[in-house]
Amino acid sequence: MAKIAFKSDNQGQIQLLPPSLDDLFPASHPVRVLNSIVDRLDVSQVLASYKGGGNSCFHPRMMLKVLIYAYLNNIYSSRKIERQLQEHLHYMWLSGGARPDFRTINYFRGKRLKDSFDGIFTQVVELLHSEGFVSLEVQYIDGTKIESASNKYTFVWRGSIETYDTRLREKILSEAEQVLEMESRETQPDEKLSVEEFQARTARIQKKMNSTEVPKKIKKAVEKTEKESIPKILEYERALDILGERNSYSKTDTDATFMRMKEDAMKNGQLKPGYNIQIATENQFITNYAVYQRPTDTLTLIPFLESFEKRYGRQSSVVVADSGYGSEQNYGYLFGHNLIPYVKYNMFHQEQKRKYKKNAFLVQNLFYNPKGNYYVCPMGQHLSFIREEERKSDAGYSSRVSVYRAVKCAGCPVRGLCNKAMGNRKIEVSHTLSRYKEKVRKLLNSEEGIFHRKKRSIEPEAVFANIKEAGKFRRFRLRGITGVCIEFGLKAIAHNISKMAARRAVRHLGEAKSLKKTHYWRRTIQINDERKKKAA
Repeated sequence: MAKIAFKSDNQGQIQLLPPSLDDLFPASHPVRVLNSIVDRLDVSQVLASYKGGGNSCFHPRMMLKVLIYAYLNNIYSSRKIERQLQEHLHYMWLSGGARPDFRTINYFRGKRLKDSFDGIFTQVVELLHSEGFVSLEVQYIDGTKIESASNKYTFVWRGSIETYDTRLREKILSEAEQVLEMESRETQPDEKLSVEEFQARTARIQKKMNSTEVPKKIKKAVEKTEKESIPKILEYERALDILGERNSYSKTDTDATFMRMKEDAMKNGQLKPGYNIQIATENQFITNYAVYQRPTDTLTLIPFLESFEKRYGRQSSVVVADSGYGSEQNYGYLFGHNLIPYVKYNMFHQEQKRKYKKNAFLVQNLFYNPKGNYYVCPMGQHLSFIREEERKSDAGYSSRVSVYRAVKCAGCPVRGLCNKAMGNRKIEVSHTLSRYKEKVRKLLNSEEGIFHRKKRSIEPEAVFANIKEAGKFRRFRLRGITGVCIEFGLKAIAHNISKMAARRAVRHLGEAKSLKKTHYWRRTIQINDERKKKAA
């Protein structure tokens, strides 16, 4: 039997020259791509946050490399990042052997990057643009909800606060009605009294009670108002200030709003504190992102497009989005700024179905006479114009709605199919929205529109799947909208660099194959030439 030979595995082997970590990674490895990109970034704004003096600091460029690489590898905890710096060769190479602890990492992420991170993300996308990965001429826009770091049982609701505040004020007034009369016989209880008025009156009444005999019941009511009721009213007012235009917030993350999450463990549409994340993608690279406190997408489109223009000093010519963004206000903005909107509206897909087209009773299928300004029902009766009404949305957008009504629906043989109301049929139509829909319908059904509609499903949807499912990024670690912006931005940069590294690897592989093929054909031609010479 032949002797078996084993390779040496002597752990105490001494080497003449120490090995270099730089020799362990291939040229196309993501860690090298990340390192080269961050080296090209301008971090002067981050450096400006350092005061100088005292002990030496870890360089912000190195810290940024470590953070982005951690997010690229789905590591979001500062303690786990600290452990990687002690155990993983890639992190050791990026940090140059430095080992910042988890407190330093968390402070850099949450505080140092607070005022400068937006510019860092912009620089990364501009590098992508300079290398031809994105053109910034088209935006595929979509949104998703990601859970906040706060507890899901720390909710505060606007309806409850307003109800409790009203009840408490009424209770104070009813209990202290006699006390208020002590101050002035002409003063009447007023439910709209402010907290300052309550405090001022209570102080004056207490002063009077010290000099006169007052019933024990009244004295107790005044003390209760001062010690319990007024602080509670102040608490309600603070809560309403935090709410702003929202309907809810979390006590442990006051910037978070309660929203319905798709990723619900109980599968019952449970409300959780979270944020609405909007992204724009091109070739599955994230070109813009923003964080909103509104649960719905409709009112986020205009500020999101404005943030894109502010970020790059230019606006893309094409905007592609789903039906969640289709509204009169959004269409008005898109057409008004000469953008090409491939943005669906709610009933777009329903309109393509045969059942919808053959339903003659739908408002959209009624014949409209623009000259006479009336509609005609399937039985030939006119729905005449009555009035024009102004409607205001939650965002303050005003739209004009025209109201039409039939003269006589009684006795109509198809009344049950047409109108289920007691009186004559009444319809409301926004002609402005109808004109926008007509334009958008033509765009969406064009050859380019069909292309963008197909591509939209594999653009932001695939990016969100990569981030939330493959990356396990379903909950933020930092609290507050500023921290959330930083954290999602780190994940967005990590996603872009990962995509760039993969595209570069494919590009290098293609170039290598092409070079190999060229060398093969040159060698074949050379061999054939040599054979011809010998034959001659």
